[in-house]
Amino acid sequence: MPKHCKKSKSDPALSRRDFLRLAGLGAAGLLLQSCHPSLESAGSGSIQAEVAVSQARLYTRDTIQQKMAELIGSLGGLGDVVTPGDSVAIKTNLTGGLDAGQLPGIDPYDSFVTHPEIVRALIKDVKAAGASEVFIVEAVYEWESYRVWGYEEIAEDTGATLIDLNEAGPYPDFHEASVGSDGFVYESFIFNPLINEVDVFMSVSKMKNHFNAGVTHTMKNLYGLVPYRYYRLDESHEWRSGFHGEGAETRTRLPQIILDLNMARPIDFALVDGVRTTQGGEGPWIPTMAPISPGLLVAGKNCVATDAVATALMGHDPLAEYPDAPFLRGDNHLNIAREKGLGTNRLEEIEVIGPPLSSLVTPFSPAW
Repeated sequence: MPKHCKKSKSDPALSRRDFLRLAGLGAAGLLLQSCHPSLESAGSGSIQAEVAVSQARLYTRDTIQQKMAELIGSLGGLGDVVTPGDSVAIKTNLTGGLDAGQLPGIDPYDSFVTHPEIVRALIKDVKAAGASEVFIVEAVYEWESYRVWGYEEIAEDTGATLIDLNEAGPYPDFHEASVGSDGFVYESFIFNPLINEVDVFMSVSKMKNHFNAGVTHTMKNLYGLVPYRYYRLDESHEWRSGFHGEGAETRTRLPQIILDLNMARPIDFALVDGVRTTQGGEGPWIPTMAPISPGLLVAGKNCVATDAVATALMGHDPLAEYPDAPFLRGDNHLNIAREKGLGTNRLEEIEVIGPPLSSLVTPFSPAW
């Protein structure tokens, strides 16, 4: 059975009132000042989750491994997530594939896909916690992206196994994973059976805006769990066009499907790569996409809270309602997740662990 994240008790970190007041003043660099653990009187809610934030300016192996160990240590370790003998799947974000192109002179993993050194460092800590098997999973656009973007090398070095979720292997066929009676659009999804058979499921995303979803963090990352050929509007459409739908229905359909996916396969550990990324879009197919270097890593054992903090670190209000930025074309899936009881996106209910955050906010512009 999938594990569920434990809640922690402490004093509040940052109230929505203070967040909006500071945002209204245009002081983006001060948005999260009250998140520092020493400023405990800023909010009035009870703490429901802990989220750790760390700084890393470069993807050098030693730096990332040190920062990852610090992040996980500040959350109390992985002992309540990974137990000795567990199998672990790590869902990375390798959107677009090799044909998507790239920004001039900038590698995709320095802009819009999860950097391989982030996954390497996480595998090291997962194995230190006692995992017996580790799988790196993604419905890749082509297997070659695993090689070109450094994941074959990581698998060889760490003993992890690469899985293309567009295929059923190593199983004979796919299986249907139930969303449960509380779903929105789908009652079940077609998954590679591995996704639900592993003991622990982790989502490792890039910190980015998204044209339709507003932001794309660990929850939105689950779009890449399904084999694309079963979720097209028709054969003339590519990839998961059925998830987006057509016309006005995209506003509600896309965020609801994010929730359906997260209920079909809950996330046990969430990690956001914001060391180097992009603003203004999720991939090179968005013409307004531009490089940005927040120098941030965000981690937590509740994906809703983790994504909320990542959203706030981008200078956005994680409680914003459509059509306020960044949720310009779709409902805020973080609000829906809170209403469903999957976690909180209220900053006053999240204890943010890390350095003083007034210097960490990097304002992102949706740009479109």
